Amino acid sequence: MMIDLSLPKELAKDGSKPGLGVAGGNGKPVAGARPSAKRELPAFDAAMAREMEPLYAKVRGVITPMEWPSYAPLIREINRLKKERDAVIIAHNYMTPEIFHGVSDFRGDSLQLAREAATTTASVIVQAGVHFMAETAKILSPDKTVLIPDMRAGCSLAASITAEDVRLLRAAYPGVPIVTYVNTSAAVKAECDITCTSSNAVAVVESLGAKRVLLIPDQYLSKYVQTKTDVEIIAWKGACEVHERFTAAELQVFRDQDPGTKIIAHPECPPDVIASADFTGSTKAMIDWVKTNRPRKVVLVTECSMASNVAAETPDVEFIRPCNLCPHMKRISLENIYDSLLYLQYEVTVDADVAERARRAVQRMIDVPV
Repeated sequence: MMIDLSLPKELAKDGSKPGLGVAGGNGKPVAGARPSAKRELPAFDAAMAREMEPLYAKVRGVITPMEWPSYAPLIREINRLKKERDAVIIAHNYMTPEIFHGVSDFRGDSLQLAREAATTTASVIVQAGVHFMAETAKILSPDKTVLIPDMRAGCSLAASITAEDVRLLRAAYPGVPIVTYVNTSAAVKAECDITCTSSNAVAVVESLGAKRVLLIPDQYLSKYVQTKTDVEIIAWKGACEVHERFTAAELQVFRDQDPGTKIIAHPECPPDVIASADFTGSTKAMIDWVKTNRPRKVVLVTECSMASNVAAETPDVEFIRPCNLCPHMKRISLENIYDSLLYLQYEVTVDADVAERARRAVQRMIDVPV
């Protein structure tokens, strides 16, 4: 049995709307990126075209010849600046192809990126993703400089719950372990026992040896996990604004048009969508499924850019895109990644006490075998 807690208020307790970026784990909205000075970039000429051709060959199927001349100079300079700054770029699977394939050093879902952040030897980490991911990188690599190209890159899930909410839950359910999805602020992680991602949520819940757990804040991930375990799940009613918009009815249209189409869903989707899918898993699991099974035609029921990134590596698969874009992920661009490296902006910090407590919760997750 799963218990649903009451819906969070429309506005966060600090008055900000869901999805705004936060700084320092305090839940307060921050100003966005400042306009940069004019960028001094080399011209895209015949010599650069030849130099960048091996990279373009990898993304030719998802980046048009008209787009490439505007991307190539930025990609070239970003890769140069990374060496100069002793920096790495860690990119989430939802980044656009020119970022994902063009400049990132490590790519993956939240769990993969957390592990890379914990082990990298680089001095600077640039998070091509959203703010909670950058906070997680800082928590795991406190001695590194962690940058995010736009502080406004927030998350509707992270905005749906506060540290105060978690303390109230702790008081209401004494002795019940609290598992928090990594899509939360550092302050929320600090109040929890252990974190999880969509790829390891079931394993994390069962690792606690408890008869019931609080799994916050994604109600749909909680409902999915409940179908995979006998542990009683108490769920918060947060949701991802991208995944909650998908419906089983729209997916049925794709099936009706071509019964051979495979539908692959993320566990942040509503239950009717998951019931309609041929496979459900984390972004990494979805990618692995496509690469392994090589379906003739597939629908990835998740953020739109991931289909383009996978398509670049599986040109024999036709991707149908029910395109829901994450407005927060899309705040990250080649232009502001370049500015971030050039000016070492914007640094993400986490209060030392918050970071220490959050680090324990994240490290416990990393230590759970999957």
